[in-house]
Amino acid sequence: MNKIPLIENACKELMEYGVQSRQEKCKDLVRRLLLHRRTQGEDPIFWPTGLLASGLWACREEVLQLAAAERKEAAGVPHTEQVIEMIEGALAAYYRRWLKKGMPIIYLDDLLAGETLLDMYGAAQQADAHEISGLSAGQIKEALDKMASYAADHPTDAAGSFLYRPEGKESTVFVDGIGLACPFLYRYGEMFGGQEYKELALRQIVNFLSYGMDGATGLSYHGYDAADGCKYGIIGWGRAVGWLLRGMAGCMISDYGRERLNVPFAALVDAALAWQRQDGFFSWQLEAVEGPADTSATGMICVGLKQGIAAGVLAGEKYENALTAGSHALERSVRDGRVYRCSGECEGFSRYPQCYGAYPWSLGPALEVFRLGADKGHTGI
Repeated sequence: MNKIPLIENACKELMEYGVQSRQEKCKDLVRRLLLHRRTQGEDPIFWPTGLLASGLWACREEVLQLAAAERKEAAGVPHTEQVIEMIEGALAAYYRRWLKKGMPIIYLDDLLAGETLLDMYGAAQQADAHEISGLSAGQIKEALDKMASYAADHPTDAAGSFLYRPEGKESTVFVDGIGLACPFLYRYGEMFGGQEYKELALRQIVNFLSYGMDGATGLSYHGYDAADGCKYGIIGWGRAVGWLLRGMAGCMISDYGRERLNVPFAALVDAALAWQRQDGFFSWQLEAVEGPADTSATGMICVGLKQGIAAGVLAGEKYENALTAGSHALERSVRDGRVYRCSGECEGFSRYPQCYGAYPWSLGPALEVFRLGADKGHTGI
């Protein structure tokens, strides 16, 4: 799979997606000043670009590993340095823009972008200059600490689960928050010795497994309200399962997390695989196998498969074959550096627009799923 067009487009969308035009900014200003309405405004690290950043960093790591392996065989990898520079330059520009704006953290969603910052901090620490593409380890650490503090202070329900949109007086918990916040929190605690952050991440997952799952299928609802025990959204929304798998896998990077999550993680994977289609895709709603395929659900579930296999939690041909089938399905959806057949942005519980196109939430996961040099006889990128 030639990932260069995908990487190039991801670098471009990283800086452009969600950016408001001057006209849109003026309209927001009028709504706030004259109509006294709350406006969302511009969030420079909102979750779609956070997914792109994560996918790009995965590509960087894979390029470095491939280059190191092929150097041992004296084969060399063409364009390796250029690809690394392109990825690091795009990520540095993306985070530098956010730093320049004062590091605003608007929603829980923004913590997803902290995962790649953790990766960059580790890389900067290893570099002789203690920086990466002009971002110093000190700058990155300040941003990471701010994100961790935001999470520690974020409103929760009585069981300690993050309320997804507390600013709107909502008391509901969304599964999205598991995939958005838990990997960052667990890794932050692991990297800086903060056990409380690891516990905070695990609490979100354990609570959702207790209050947000469907007993008959083993799949997740979109969310719940612990106060009245009501579950919301539909059972088996594809991205909901993807968010939950993402959050769980992100907390299984050490024995402490694996010991607590390996059994429910494998159970959720098995529940999802029961609905993988013959063409390798997962549908927008998993049980709706005759409905539209969804590359965002397929990509996110395949990332979970890939991470579970790498962690040793998933073993056997069943999981390898499922990952291969899903990867091939995603490859068939690629055109001009984009991954099509992706469902549109969710608007809330049971509000899943049936419009399909190419979005960051299919491109980002696909970058993590696709392998470089996977074809027989292929070298390089």
